[in-house]
Amino acid sequence: MKDIIIAPVITEKSASLASDGKTYVFKVQKSANKTQIADAIESAFNVKVSSVRTLNTKAKDKRVGRYTGKTKTYKKAIVTLADGYAIEI
Repeated sequence: MKDIIIAPVITEKSASLASDGKTYVFKVQKSANKTQIADAIESAFNVKVSSVRTLNTKAKDKRVGRYTGKTKTYKKAIVTLADGYAIEI
């Protein structure tokens, strides 16, 4: 279960979502569904998950000098916890 969660996503947008104290954003395996993500979060952090929203990020074009490439894609999970629970990231 714990191999489903790859890392927390720490950005300005995820920090503004986390300002309510119940919403967290994680990078997860591409093959994971919402039920598996909720079970993994609950077992890893001993919390109760109330909802999970997912999205697949798209590759963006990047350039360094004359070399061009694309960023990697990944699946992002926006997890909302039940009242009274919190995660220390």
